[in-house]
Amino acid sequence: MTQSILRLNPPTLPNTAQIGYSQISVVTPGRMAHISGQVAWRPNGEPVPASLAAQMEIVAANAKAALAAVGATAQDVVMARVYMTDLTPERLQELMPPFLAAFDGAMPSVTGLGVAALAAPDLQVEMELTVRLPD
Repeated sequence: MTQSILRLNPPTLPNTAQIGYSQISVVTPGRMAHISGQVAWRPNGEPVPASLAAQMEIVAANAKAALAAVGATAQDVVMARVYMTDLTPERLQELMPPFLAAFDGAMPSVTGLGVAALAAPDLQVEMELTVRLPD
C-alpha cells in the first residue's frame, strides 16, 4: 500500500512539526470522511467536566470512536479543526497535551479557532476531522 497522506513542513514556513502538526497534508485520491465536531458529551450521558483538558480527553476519545466507526485511525486524519471558547495562550497550552495524544504522532494539518460559544454553555472545545479512508 502506498502512503495516502504526505505531510509537509517546508523550510519556507514555520516548522510546526516541533509543536506536533503539519503545515500541509497532500492526499492521494480516495474515499473521504468528514467527522462532525466532537464535544465532551459521552454516550452514557455523564456530565461534562469543568476542566478544558478533561473535555479535550473526551473529545479525543469521541474522535477515535468516530474514526474506528469508519475503519480509520489517527494516521488517516488529513485535517483537524479545533474550536475553543476563551482562546488564550495559557488555555491553548492546557489543551495541547490531550489534543496531541489523540493523534498518536500522526501530525495532521490543524486549524485552531477561538469562538464565543459552542453548542451548550458548558462546552469549551470541539473538534471536527477530515479523513482519508484507508484503501
